[in-house]
Amino acid sequence: MDKIILKATELDGYLTQEDKNSLKELDILFNKALGIFPKFQAGEKTAENEVIKIYNEMGEMLQEICRKNKRLHVYSFVTPQQDHAEASRVIAKLRDINTENKEFVYYIQRAYEMLFKLAWGGAQGVQKNYLIVKTPVTYPAQNYAVHKITNIDNKIENTVMCVMLRGALLPSMIMSKEIEEYSSHGYVTPFALFKIFRNDNKKEDDMEYILDLDNSFFNLESLHDKDLVFADPMNATGGSIVTVVQYLKKLGIKPRSVIFLNVISALKGALRTIRALDNCDVYTLWMDGVLNKDAYIMPGLGDAGDRVNGKDNETNRRNIIQLLADYGSNMAGLYRSQLREIENTILLK
Repeated sequence: MDKIILKATELDGYLTQEDKNSLKELDILFNKALGIFPKFQAGEKTAENEVIKIYNEMGEMLQEICRKNKRLHVYSFVTPQQDHAEASRVIAKLRDINTENKEFVYYIQRAYEMLFKLAWGGAQGVQKNYLIVKTPVTYPAQNYAVHKITNIDNKIENTVMCVMLRGALLPSMIMSKEIEEYSSHGYVTPFALFKIFRNDNKKEDDMEYILDLDNSFFNLESLHDKDLVFADPMNATGGSIVTVVQYLKKLGIKPRSVIFLNVISALKGALRTIRALDNCDVYTLWMDGVLNKDAYIMPGLGDAGDRVNGKDNETNRRNIIQLLADYGSNMAGLYRSQLREIENTILLK
């Protein structure tokens, strides 16, 4: 296998001493919460207030850290107060162990609509565009409707969707569709597909990130001087995006910007990402403060890839074509422009 490997020790080298101190403080707080969880599960009356107090304290810490790091954008930290409840409810449904596949996908779609607005919807005082839409009403004449929209073409029509398979496949299609819908020209992002995975035999402190180039599909010419968009539901450690972008830069690719869109990000992964990639902004719907020894976010939401795509059996791991087929005809119809771009990217390699 032609591969690129990045190690956790290299990533940690980007963290400042202040970063490390903050991460340690959050670990201490969350360990206190872990000690209360058994009492909460047992129904002890005081446990609920104790847990709420700790989470509020962690939330205040995370807000202060993000205020100091301008390239970290957390939905509930930067949007108006009235929008916070929507984010909380979406995240709560995604976290819930009882949320099954179809409902999970629905809330992932909602989450990425919110993330699109967070990343590109805040432009003020910009030129407006007009959309003229033909409606099904034909009497007494064919009817048309006029709608005024914000012109953000210059922000979104230089984007390339970079997919870190597997769990990021559907979120990337969703984000590409959002870009297409908000473009006044119907711009469909090019796709670059990177097969990157973590070494499951490693722990968080010695993790390895492996980029499988034999099973990655991308056109280098389409990436230079572009805004590279990564839409991965979870950013636990930052290792995958850093591996991919640093590899591209070694090949001479100079992105205009890098945009990382997560439903949930761990603070450690977010900090590593912006420290290692100097032109990267992280947009996340929710920030969690802690990783466990297996490099999973706590409290997190489990394996987002499995919850979006369903689990593979041990003897037959699905490839990208099988994953797309499993999304079904409704999803294929909704994201048909994106599927054509993905198909061209794979077949023209």
